[in-house]
Amino acid sequence: MSVLFVCNAGPEVGGGHVMRSLTLARALQARGVAVSFLCPPAVTAVLEAFAPDIHRVWAASTEGARIVAAVRTATADLVVFDHYGLDADDHRAAAGARPVLVIDDLADRPLGADLVLDSGPSREPEDYVGLLPAHARLLLGPACAPVRPEFAALRSEALARRTAGAPPRRLLVSLGLGDPGGVTARALEMLLPMTGELAIDVVMGAAAASLSKVRALALVYPQLTLHIDSRDMAALTAAADLAVGGGGSSSWERCVLGLPTLLLILADNQRPAARALESAGAVMALEVAAPGFAGHFEEDLARLLADGRLRTGMALAAADVCDGEGAGRVAEAVMGLLA
Repeated sequence: MSVLFVCNAGPEVGGGHVMRSLTLARALQARGVAVSFLCPPAVTAVLEAFAPDIHRVWAASTEGARIVAAVRTATADLVVFDHYGLDADDHRAAAGARPVLVIDDLADRPLGADLVLDSGPSREPEDYVGLLPAHARLLLGPACAPVRPEFAALRSEALARRTAGAPPRRLLVSLGLGDPGGVTARALEMLLPMTGELAIDVVMGAAAASLSKVRALALVYPQLTLHIDSRDMAALTAAADLAVGGGGSSSWERCVLGLPTLLLILADNQRPAARALESAGAVMALEVAAPGFAGHFEEDLARLLADGRLRTGMALAAADVCDGEGAGRVAEAVMGLLA
C-alpha cells in the first residue's frame, strides 16, 4: 500500500503543511504503508531539513496545473492533499479513481475528498455542507490533529511541572519556519526588555525573514538561544514555562504539553482556531496586524510573566484541548480507505 502527500510550502505559506503531513506519514509508515511526497523546491527544502529519508516525487512548482499533472502519473494507492490552492476539480483530476484525503482548515471551497481532516476547535460538520461528495467522512477537532508522538510521550511530566506553581524560567518563541513579515525579530525586540534573565529559546527556519536580525540579538543577549530548523521541538516545548507562538499547527503541540501561550495570529485562516482556543482559556490571542498590537503584546506578556494562577489555568485548559493521539486516529481512518 502506498500514499502520496501533496503539500504547499514557501516563504508566505511556511512549512506547517509539510510538517503536519509528515507527522501523518510517519504514523502510516508505522503501519506498513509506503509514503512519498510530491516535491517542488519549497517542499524539498522542508524535507531536507526534517525528513531527508522520505521518498520524493519531483514537481516543478506548487502551481495547480503542474501538481495535477505530476500526481496523475505518480504511483500511489491514495493521495493526501494539504494545499489550500487546490479544490475539488484539482483533487479529482489529479487522483482519478484513487481515494483522497484532504487536510483543510478553511471550509471555503468544494473538496474532491473521501475523507476530510480539519482539526480546528470551532469546526462543525455543517461548515462543510455542500462542499463535499455525499459519501465523504469528516474527521474534525483537535482530537484528530496530527501531532508527533514525542509530544505525547512528554505530556505527563510537562503537565506535572506546569501545575506546580513555580515562577517562569524559560520562554519559547516559535512563530513559524517562514517567519512571515519578520515577526520573530519584532516580537523579540518587544519582549527582551521585559524578561530580564529569563532564558529564551527562539525557533526559526533557515530561510526565515528576520534570521539575520535574530542572530544579531543573540550576540547581545546571552540568555537568547537560537534554534534553526530544530528537530527537538518536543523537548523545547516541554522545557518552556510559557510561549509566544504562531497560530498554525504548532498550537496543538503546545496544547498537548499544556504550555501557556501568547498566540500571535499571523494570517486570516488562523483566526477562528485562535479565538476558539482563547475562549477555552488555553491561550491569549493577538492579531499582529491589528491597531495597537505592540501595546497589547507588552500588556499580555506582562500578565503571563507575573500571574502564576493564570499560567496554571491556561496550562490545564490547553491540555484539555488536545491529547496528542490524533495522528494515530487519522492513520487508522486512512488504513480503512486503503482497505
